[in-house]
Amino acid sequence: MEYPGTLVLIMALAVLAPLLGYATGRWLPVPVVIFEIVLGVLIGPDVLGWAHHDQVIDTLSDLGLSMLIFLAGYEIRFAEVRGDTLRRAGGAWVLSFAAGLGVALLLSGADLSKSLVIGTALTSTALGAVLPILRDSGRLEGRFGSVVMAFGSVGEFGPIIAMALLFSGRSPGAASAVLAVFAVVTAGAVFWAMRPRPPWFAHIVAATLHSSGQFAVRFVMLLLAGMLGLAHVFGLDTLLGAFAAGMLTRLVLQGSVPERSDAILERVEAIGFGFLVPFFYIVTGIDFDLAALLDGGRPLVLLLLFLLVRGVPAYLLAPRDLTGRGPRAALGLFSSTCLPLVVAITAIGLDDKVIGAGEAAALVAAAMVSVLVFPLLAFRLLRREEDGGGRAVPGRAAESGEAW
Repeated sequence: MEYPGTLVLIMALAVLAPLLGYATGRWLPVPVVIFEIVLGVLIGPDVLGWAHHDQVIDTLSDLGLSMLIFLAGYEIRFAEVRGDTLRRAGGAWVLSFAAGLGVALLLSGADLSKSLVIGTALTSTALGAVLPILRDSGRLEGRFGSVVMAFGSVGEFGPIIAMALLFSGRSPGAASAVLAVFAVVTAGAVFWAMRPRPPWFAHIVAATLHSSGQFAVRFVMLLLAGMLGLAHVFGLDTLLGAFAAGMLTRLVLQGSVPERSDAILERVEAIGFGFLVPFFYIVTGIDFDLAALLDGGRPLVLLLLFLLVRGVPAYLLAPRDLTGRGPRAALGLFSSTCLPLVVAITAIGLDDKVIGAGEAAALVAAAMVSVLVFPLLAFRLLRREEDGGGRAVPGRAAESGEAW
């Protein structure tokens, strides 16, 4: 390893980030990811210059991104994402993509390649960040939570499909054909995942869950590696494979060992959020071009565009039973909350030299602010609706405390 000191430094910052989040939580709850990126910027070349890249660090960062998208795919609950709500969520995303592409064409001077990157980034939703917030506030299990789940799921799945189609380097027809074949293979894997597992599977899961064997965790990692490899064979972005692996894992665990699925997920999340995901975010901060952002970035304009491009269609196409401006506006704000896919999309755009460092930095900065600000505004609107209207928002449970 060329720079072992950088590895130690990154892991030290990964430990420091949740401590800072806990310390500031009593005044202003800040997502840990914000501290991870900011601390990465601090040790990066634009500030202290302590961090250096090598192959090991780059590989761990790539694994962290794959694990992040895998966990996002796992969050999708098929039983709740269907019917008219899913159709409205899909329509809202298509409208967002059209609006995002149009805005990006204006901003880029009709540069199509750059517009595809920026336009896709404007349509994403950070479902993995939104769900814990809703869960902590008691709003996830009811109708409002189901609607946010549907819109957020499409807001993650849609950009990943767009990336697979538009960033593959193939013509749209060839990319669509390859994606269709990948979808057929994945559908076969879904059919396999939904079949009952033999009795020995559940027995081995239970027998090794608290031992060094950890069969279930190793099986989940095999699913992830297999889908990453399949995406690579088809020449698709590995993020599509990671997302599909997350969905397959939920189906397998819920179908074969539902009583132990939460415990297995806890172990997988420990690997992801305890090591790989913060590694990815800190390296993102290290690569963050602060100088380019300060020279020509437009984070506030882009923050408004996130809200207009993603939030307005969600507001307009919200289900009819989500009555009142407060809940509909809150849905728009939650749908506009983004970060992980924005980081991934801009990283791809930078690697392909489609967008500049200043544009990537501005998009990431705006996405960071969205994670910090939009949920706060959404909860304020929901509380105002409850206090002013004298009725509960659909899905509102008795509140014992909020994380935001």
